[in-house]
Amino acid sequence: MNRFTGLVTMHLIFVMIGLLLYSSISRTLFDTPINSVVTISQFLMSAYYLLGGGFSMQEDAHVRMDLFYSSWSKKGKAKADVLTSVFLIFYLVVLLIGAISSTMYTIEVGQKTRTLVPYPLTPIKVLMTLGVFLMLLQATATFFKDLAKARGVTL
Repeated sequence: MNRFTGLVTMHLIFVMIGLLLYSSISRTLFDTPINSVVTISQFLMSAYYLLGGGFSMQEDAHVRMDLFYSSWSKKGKAKADVLTSVFLIFYLVVLLIGAISSTMYTIEVGQKTRTLVPYPLTPIKVLMTLGVFLMLLQATATFFKDLAKARGVTL
């Protein structure tokens, strides 16, 4: 699920770049600014990093402070990863509870952006909740893989 979502989501950056480029050309050459481009770009960027988090974790492409980590054995790295995964899973559970609450509030109230064009916030809140959920699933899978490695089990 994370692989498919990540592969689709990674193309949103090109949509956002195209939108911002079109806006810049429109404003500079034709003197017709597009007021809602920044809001739409923010939505696209939010979807990009929220939905791409699980895929990034799956591909082991996230940033890591490896001052000591790189010199450890595979088993030592796995033990450290198990420990950090516990904290990550706790954080993601709390974040998911908040995301669900925020999404429910947005749906009940019909919350919109406070911009010139009031866009509904429901789609981005739903994507936020989905992204946190997918990352939680990936963190849980990674936890069990690292736990097996720490115990010396080859997968």
